[in-house]
Amino acid sequence: MTVALFPGSYDPITNGHVDVALKAAQIFDKVYVAVMTNTTKQYIFSADERVKLVQDALKGNPKIVVLKRPDALTVNVARELGASVIVRGVRNSDDFRYEQQIAGINKQLDPDVQTVLMFTASKNSFVASSMIKEVAKFSGDVSAFLPEKSARALKEKMRRNHAK
Repeated sequence: MTVALFPGSYDPITNGHVDVALKAAQIFDKVYVAVMTNTTKQYIFSADERVKLVQDALKGNPKIVVLKRPDALTVNVARELGASVIVRGVRNSDDFRYEQQIAGINKQLDPDVQTVLMFTASKNSFVASSMIKEVAKFSGDVSAFLPEKSARALKEKMRRNHAK
């Protein structure tokens, strides 16, 4: 059985993330989608909120398990879960260069864990959570870029933050 780990911050989960997770579930026997922390980002949603949104977006796929590992190193989580593969989504050449660097570091940290890059559908190739948050901040419609519940949650979060 091949187990894969699809780590990310998912703040919020986008249709591109969903696309990659579902593709991974077609290839691997089990896919752990791990809500993790990127120390360079400031989050709108708490880790628990992100887990709930990811669970909702990926519900119904028995090969996918969503979990939270906010204070862990990706290769350590992979080892803990018995994952021999780390799945990373790639939208464009900038993502590729960034993911290539991360894959190199992960390979040094654990040579037994392979990184697999999966391309998002072209309709998601320009969608980044940071851009979506910017659109939502100024009351733009983000429903085409996010799962329904995530779009509603982001709109509500931005409305509450704006009211402060």
